[in-house]
Amino acid sequence: MSFSEASERRSRNLVRGLGIACFFFATLLIAAFFWATATPNQSYEGPIEPPDDPELAAKLKGHVTALAGNPRSLQNPRLITLTTSYLTDQLSKHGYTVERQEVLDPANNLIATIPGPSSDAPILILGAHYDTVGGSPGADDNASGVAALLELARSITNLRGNSRHEIQLIFYANEEPPYFKTNAMGSLVHAQSLDEPERVVGMISLESMGYYSDEEGSQNYPFPLSLRYPSTGNFIAFVGDTSSRTFLHQMIGEFRETARIPSVGGTAPSTVQGIDWSDHWGYSQRGIPAFMVTDTAPFRNSNYHKASDTPDTLDYVRLALVVEGLDRAIRAAVAK
Repeated sequence: MSFSEASERRSRNLVRGLGIACFFFATLLIAAFFWATATPNQSYEGPIEPPDDPELAAKLKGHVTALAGNPRSLQNPRLITLTTSYLTDQLSKHGYTVERQEVLDPANNLIATIPGPSSDAPILILGAHYDTVGGSPGADDNASGVAALLELARSITNLRGNSRHEIQLIFYANEEPPYFKTNAMGSLVHAQSLDEPERVVGMISLESMGYYSDEEGSQNYPFPLSLRYPSTGNFIAFVGDTSSRTFLHQMIGEFRETARIPSVGGTAPSTVQGIDWSDHWGYSQRGIPAFMVTDTAPFRNSNYHKASDTPDTLDYVRLALVVEGLDRAIRAAVAK
C-alpha cells in the first residue's frame, strides 16, 4: 500500500470515527433532554369547568385588584408599606401570627407558619414575591402568585395539627430588578437564613400564574424547550433546574391526580433562559429542591413588566383551578 493510499484510509477512518462519536453524543443529548423534561401522570385534557369553590375566583380577583392598583417597589416605599399591611391583615384573619424578616425596610419578608408535629419536622416552603418592576402594576407578575398564596394560606389552615411537615408561607420582598440575584433579594435572604437547610424538603415559588390563552401560537419557549412543549398557552407549568427533578415530579404527580387544568412540567440546567427566573433560585443555591409554578410570564404574556399588566387581563377561573389543584397536592404531600 502506497503512502497516499494509507493516508486516505486513515482519513476515512477518522471521519467515520468522528461521525460515530457525533451520533452517540447527539443521542446522549436527546436522551438527557427527554429525561429532564419527562413528568409523571397525565395532564388534564377535559373542558374548563367551574372551580369546586364557587367563590374562589372572585376572592382571587379581589386580592389582585387590591394589590395591583399601582407599582409595588422601593421607588415608592409608601406603597410597599400598604402592601405589607394588606398581606398581614389577610393572614391575621385566618389565625396566623406574621413574622417580619428584615430585608430592606420597609420591603421585608412576611412569614406565616403552620407548625409541624415536632421541632425537627421537615419543612415545606411556599412563597411568592409581592414587589413589581417600576411602572408596572404587576397583576400577573406577581399579584396573581400572591393572591394564590393568600388563598392557599386560608384553605390549609385546617392542616394545623394534621401535618407531618412544618409549612412556611412566605411573601418575599425585592424579587424584581435591580435586586434580583443580589443580597437584597428577599427569597435569597430567607434561604441564607435557614440554620438547617437539610430539613427543607422543598420550596415552591408561585410566580405569574393568571394569564392564559386558547389561541394556537400563544405560547413561546427558549430553545430547546420549544421542541417539547405545546404552542397554546392554556396550561400551568412546573419549572425548575435539574436538581429539583425528584421534588418537582412528586408535586406535579400529585397535582395531576385531581387538577382540572392542563399542566406541563420539567427541569433543565439553569443556563437555559427562564429556568431560574424566580424566588426558587436562592433555595437552589443552598442545595434545597425548589421550582416555580408559573404561566411562563414573558413567554406567553405580552403585558409582562408593562403598565398593561392589569387585573382585567387575567383569567381568575383558571387561576382558581390551579389553586385548588395545588391545595390537594400540598395536602397529599404533608398528610400524616
